[in-house]
Amino acid sequence: MKLETKSVRPLPASRPQREHAVRTAPRVMPRPASNPLDFTRNILPEELFLGMLCLERKRAERSGDKFTLILLDARAALKNASTHDILRRITKAADKARRDTDIAGWYKDHAVLGIIFTELRDTEESGTNETLRNKIQRSLATELTAEELDLVHVSLHTFADDSDEQDSNHDQSNPAFHPDLFHRNQSKKLPMLVKRCMDIVGSAAALIILSPVFAAIAVAIKLGSKGPVLFKQERIGQFGIPFSFLKFRSMYVANNSDAHKAYVQSLIAGSKEQPKGQEGEKQIAFKIKNDPRVTGIGRFIRRTSLDELPQFWNVLIGQMSLVGPRPPIAYEVEAYYIWHRRRVLEAKPGITGMWQVYGRSRTTFDDMVRLDLQYSEKWSPLLDIKILLQTPRAVFSGDGAY
Repeated sequence: MKLETKSVRPLPASRPQREHAVRTAPRVMPRPASNPLDFTRNILPEELFLGMLCLERKRAERSGDKFTLILLDARAALKNASTHDILRRITKAADKARRDTDIAGWYKDHAVLGIIFTELRDTEESGTNETLRNKIQRSLATELTAEELDLVHVSLHTFADDSDEQDSNHDQSNPAFHPDLFHRNQSKKLPMLVKRCMDIVGSAAALIILSPVFAAIAVAIKLGSKGPVLFKQERIGQFGIPFSFLKFRSMYVANNSDAHKAYVQSLIAGSKEQPKGQEGEKQIAFKIKNDPRVTGIGRFIRRTSLDELPQFWNVLIGQMSLVGPRPPIAYEVEAYYIWHRRRVLEAKPGITGMWQVYGRSRTTFDDMVRLDLQYSEKWSPLLDIKILLQTPRAVFSGDGAY
């Protein structure tokens, strides 16, 4: 049997049906014309503003341009006023004080307002900051009472490559420009807790087990030269916080550090000139070969890294970690370029690390910083264990140590 199929044409709709379809059809509203500047003129939410701040920081690291971050901290004012009203007036004042190219948003949600002022490369820094501060203060004064104005804290933070400035007042490792680091640490609370437990157990065990070694080194130092057994020096920890760094004394007392300071600053700056007596040798990180300030026993404990043992106390009290970047001296940090500063921000300083295991004094300063940043990026408790297991080999070989 052959079946035939026929197409059935729908009957045309009647006029009432067509009118009903028109009335009930969804209306397509025309899209309003948008201004590209609407995005930058809005007060951005915290997550977006912090993202823009990190992007601007990374751009400045590459270009060398400077920018200023102004923070309006209203937390004290919020305790004694209507939250909605005072924040509305503060954001209104901030909006009047910025240019179209300046981005404003919440640095801390509905508590600290931030403004990023860019394109400041051709202006004198001190004069620029004073101008910006006065501009913000005048704008706030038009919206707030005198009592409210006293409760709003205004702070300026300039991000600039000031490594060539001798009298710079910058906080070279200002954490205000690195909110991503704080957020990253928050997301790694459990691994960070594991790291701290490793530090406490490891440092306490080392102090107990190595106590006979401590005693032997102390006696050797006292017999070798006059002076204290321990050497204390201020070093820069994470986020630029200074702390007292401990080592066994390996140098004569009352030596002059000017030679080392000039050497390190020349090394960081990439100078082709080498210290006297080292012409023709590759510049190595931080230690001067055949340093006349070093005692006889000092040369041995430096070469074997035994002078570092007292730092287990720094680890136990939380100033350092077993594994991390080498803690710098203040005059080293003063000579840093912008990208170098990340090494004192991204990780707590340590007794050993990737530089000590893979580079030591064989590497240049830039190579050392790259190893530190690589460690921060790839960090995990397992990586710390791997570095700790490789450290004895590096110590006993003495390769690259002076």
